[in-house]
Amino acid sequence: MNIDLHIHSSFSDGAFTPTELVARAVTLGVGVIAIADHDSVAGVEEAVTAGAYAGVAVLPAVELSVQFENWSDVHLLGYGIDHTDICFLQKLDAIRHSRAGRNDAILNRVNEMLDREGLFPLKREQVRAFARDSIGRPHIARALLEQGYVESVEDAFRRYLVPGNVPKRYWAIDEALSEIHRIGGVAVLAHPTSISKNANILEAVITSLRASGLDGIEVYNNMGWPLEIEFLRRIAAEQGLVATAGSDFHGIEEGLEIGKGREGMRFDSVLLAPLYERIHFIRS
Repeated sequence: MNIDLHIHSSFSDGAFTPTELVARAVTLGVGVIAIADHDSVAGVEEAVTAGAYAGVAVLPAVELSVQFENWSDVHLLGYGIDHTDICFLQKLDAIRHSRAGRNDAILNRVNEMLDREGLFPLKREQVRAFARDSIGRPHIARALLEQGYVESVEDAFRRYLVPGNVPKRYWAIDEALSEIHRIGGVAVLAHPTSISKNANILEAVITSLRASGLDGIEVYNNMGWPLEIEFLRRIAAEQGLVATAGSDFHGIEEGLEIGKGREGMRFDSVLLAPLYERIHFIRS
């Protein structure tokens, strides 16, 4: 059975609703998924309900953007969390309000660039049409594409969203790790090579995070090439870390699909048992 433990829905910056993602998983023969939206669990319940009807197991998850030492926007996945915990939801709500201001500022910057080019600005309603919760940069990109201002989502980021970016608020790494554990979850470092391609630096980072409470690393992902994935697999085995797999599917990336990694690599369900064991250990 194939799995995919890193999928984004329209409740953060994905193109599809949780129900649509479950249906897509069924079509692709993926039996276990995790909706891991950015600093949001708003889509989990819908996915769980749709999955129960369609025969797809949905693992409650979240992806937190954290600050670690000199690295900002490090992504930390939380699996098996209690997505109904009131305190956690309040913290996510505070993050969402902060992000809403950021995304409005980005939209304003994009509209300033459009105005300089003699183009009509995007209306907030046009962008919100692609989002279920708060808007994000991919939603702005899709609005630009719909207006015919860009040739692709990648083109939108290159011409408008990267130049018009505004820094966002991050979780402190210790707070993020302890919060995931508090609500019964396993903390996993997403796509580790996004931090550094230097093996020595990356190993030092993973070792430091493990000492702080990291439970696992996303060994099989779409940012790592085969040799890098083998390096991550070895590090996970040596340090007793859970190895997970996910496509980081948003529905807007060319050539990216649920349940698949680079060069058609499939994510196997053999990875689930150690993850479930760690979840059980944390909850006990």
